[in-house]
Amino acid sequence: MNWDRFECLSFDCYGTLIDWEKGILAALYSILEAHRVSAEENALLELFAKAESEIEAGPFRSYRDVLKGVLISIGKEIGFEPSMDDLKHFSLSVKDWPAFPDTAGALRALRTKYQLIILSNIDDDLFRYCERILKVKFDHLFTAQKIGFYKPSTRNFESLIQKAGVPAYKILHVAQSLFHDIAPARKAGLSTVWVNRRQGKDGFGATLPAAAEPDLTVPDLRTLAVLAGTLE
Repeated sequence: MNWDRFECLSFDCYGTLIDWEKGILAALYSILEAHRVSAEENALLELFAKAESEIEAGPFRSYRDVLKGVLISIGKEIGFEPSMDDLKHFSLSVKDWPAFPDTAGALRALRTKYQLIILSNIDDDLFRYCERILKVKFDHLFTAQKIGFYKPSTRNFESLIQKAGVPAYKILHVAQSLFHDIAPARKAGLSTVWVNRRQGKDGFGATLPAAAEPDLTVPDLRTLAVLAGTLE
């Protein structure tokens, strides 16, 4: 990996910078407890992954509405009907999803050498909660809301390339999801880093499995920052 070749690092946010599986499960279990139903963690995450991908593949809806649809789908699968309050709570739970412990420090280090870009399946205003948590300045924010499509559509990556302000070969895309990010980013001609946040865990979690070959695999962002020469 020639780290001096790149000028911009583009990041998926949820699952890569933000521990969305922890946030998703916390929000789901508070709702399940109220309905007196239970489900195993991996099963819930995989139900989430399947429902989210199906909804996002259809006509464009805000991410708030995607999450509401996901909760309705999970309810049908495990035997409860979410209330209006449940739907509102889950659709806004993004604001409470925590960052991975290594994220903010690694981003601050990487920012000393690269422009930082977000390419995320999110609503603009919901991402602002993430900014408050990370306290890191991003040079560009490209959301599904702005683009009108959800990853893994290659249109998201084409939009990134068009608007980043540098040639595609100077952009390195960093993400946890092979399905949402690594496979379509490579199809669009971008170099990629897979942040394997689920290393050692069973199942495929909150993103569908996919076959993809990243240029580099790291276990976390701190390792990425060390390899890029911005952290010791």
